[in-house]
Amino acid sequence: MGLTASVLAIDAGNSKTDVAVVAADGEVLATARGGGFRPPVVGIGPAVDNVAEAVARAFAEAGVSAVDHVSACLANADFPVEEEQLAAALHARAWGTSVEVRNDTFAVLRAGIPEPRGVAVVCGAGINCAGMRPDGRTARFPAIGRISGDWGGGWGLAEEALWHAARAEDGRGGPTALARTLPAYFGLDSMYALIEALHLEHVVHERRHELTPVLFATAADGDPVARSIVDRMAEEVVAMATVALTRLDLLDEEAPVLLGGSVLAARHPQLDDRIRELLAAKAPKAVATVVTARPVLGAVLLGLDHVGVPAEAHTRARAYYEH
Repeated sequence: MGLTASVLAIDAGNSKTDVAVVAADGEVLATARGGGFRPPVVGIGPAVDNVAEAVARAFAEAGVSAVDHVSACLANADFPVEEEQLAAALHARAWGTSVEVRNDTFAVLRAGIPEPRGVAVVCGAGINCAGMRPDGRTARFPAIGRISGDWGGGWGLAEEALWHAARAEDGRGGPTALARTLPAYFGLDSMYALIEALHLEHVVHERRHELTPVLFATAADGDPVARSIVDRMAEEVVAMATVALTRLDLLDEEAPVLLGGSVLAARHPQLDDRIRELLAAKAPKAVATVVTARPVLGAVLLGLDHVGVPAEAHTRARAYYEH
């Protein structure tokens, strides 16, 4: 157990954690999956304990006790001070000689590009954006909700759909089929019944995000209000991407814009088409691509970037995850 591998890659999101132990030649020696990573809910110590369990399994499978470098892309690492706190917590575990913590959006970005250059917008439960250049410059947003200027993501879309549906039913707003389709999803016959069920937690809070696909289906059926919400989501994605490209001086050259997270990966035709239409107008040289690779690949590649290995190592690691 005295062996040392090159990189321990960690991609820790709110719902799951993926880890990989990688050799200097890019060979993936072991992988493991663990539970969600939510320091704001459980505290940094217990959150890292969750990661530690998966790391222990991966180390055991790889037959190593430590690595040269820990490359961790973590949910809830939204500010530099949080990255520093989390890096200190990981360093204390003595998994590697050096530790680098980034927000998990960077994992999606690096997974989708051949070099660390471009911008990624991730739209899952929430929305976030990150960009990077090979010289180390980055662009990012706090992305912690409405107080940091964010709109959308799965939770935000569901909430917006509920708002319009409630107002349509009681007369404060214009008509929308959402007033029928949202309650019908839970087997209810009115928005009043759904509002009551949500308030009294007969429908638990965590299930609200299930209404996002209902919104997209209602939009696909032609409902103008649902379609306007989807269009606004596209506007938000493009606004973030354009600002990040501008900050990195990439607006005037061909640069990848990666689209990731459950909402964007679902490839809803209206959302997909509108994003590309707006991007063509605001960032004509940007090349939009939906990322399908698992984000932990991004953490692996960022780790290999850090330790400075030949290009073949990146190719080998990518082949493992994209076979």
